[in-house]
Amino acid sequence: MKRSGIGSLVLWIGLTFLTLLPVWWMLVVSMRPRVKLYSKSVLIDDLYWDNFLAVLNSSTFLQYLWNSMVVATSNAALVCALGLLAAFGLSRYKISGGDNVFFWLITNRMAPPAVFLLPLFLLFTKWFVFGDFMLFDTKIGLILLYCVFNLPFAIWLLKGMLDGIPLELDEAARVDGATTGQVLSHVILPLARPGLAVTFILTWIFAWNEYLFAATLTSSADARTVTTALAEYVSVTGTNWGEMAAMAFLTTLPALVVLGFVQKHIVTGLTFGALKG
Repeated sequence: MKRSGIGSLVLWIGLTFLTLLPVWWMLVVSMRPRVKLYSKSVLIDDLYWDNFLAVLNSSTFLQYLWNSMVVATSNAALVCALGLLAAFGLSRYKISGGDNVFFWLITNRMAPPAVFLLPLFLLFTKWFVFGDFMLFDTKIGLILLYCVFNLPFAIWLLKGMLDGIPLELDEAARVDGATTGQVLSHVILPLARPGLAVTFILTWIFAWNEYLFAATLTSSADARTVTTALAEYVSVTGTNWGEMAAMAFLTTLPALVVLGFVQKHIVTGLTFGALKG
């Protein structure tokens, strides 16, 4: 094996170790009782399942998990639909100041989320109130809010991918009498499927992991997500590290399942349009 090959192998082993180390340590802590929590061993000494059973038997864990699934999946689907339409317009039509609009969209994603916290809290509790309904403490509120932050990223990602689809395909379809909607649905959509898969999984993970807005703009088990539930293990009497680690480990499993469904499209989607000259 060449020296460069050995170096690459060592580098990948090191990166894999650094990536999996926090996950392994989370599993180790979740498999320990409180009396052994600060043991210096880095291995799992016994199969201690009480922390997992306590989490699974919790009356609110499954409700929080369901809320996260609804919010993350609905947000990703809505972002992909709106992002595809916006990216199609920016990619296929000349818009006055289109480059500036495109840059302005992505700058909105660069602002720290904490900057928007107080204005959003006032909007959710004072302005977006319709009779007995308000966006505060609702899953709909979180879905719409995450769309605001994830949509610029989706447009930025999808536009680059749509630019890689030859314009001649659109023109050939129009010569055959296709409308704009038919071009989008019969030509662009099938070819952009890998890019949509990447956009879906990335925005899904962003929404799944988000904590700040979910903790501030929700207050009940009807809307709170599973990331906010982790904070409930911190109290004035101490932190229940075992159950917190068990819940954190369980919350990674749905993300792995979603990733497994779309993983075959990810490599294709990430390199889509990269060869366009």
